Amino acid sequence: MISKFISKLKSILFKSAVTSESPLKKEKKAAKSAKTKTKTKTKTKTKATNSKKNIETLTSLPGVGEKSAKALYEAGFKTTKAVIAADEKDLLAVSGVGINLVKKLKKLK
Repeated sequence: MISKFISKLKSILFKSAVTSESPLKKEKKAAKSAKTKTKTKTKTKTKATNSKKNIETLTSLPGVGEKSAKALYEAGFKTTKAVIAADEKDLLAVSGVGINLVKKLKKLK
């Protein structure tokens, strides 16, 4: 990192084209960054697909619709087991979840 800084400083001070990287290194960096971008896009799509599946799974609970399932998911309850095992206080803290829904969910235990 210091060597890059020094070479950049030299190029600015002496107005010469001092490069610390060979063209081959630049090619490798470009290829690596392209691979990283592809992996990031794939992970984002996978996360979106998984969240949709988890939300659909949460709607299988009695009294849980799409909105409350999304609210539960965003609050950290990713599975039906997590919702059933949660404390009443934690469930009531989620917006869109009322006492009647909590009572229905506690009957499942």
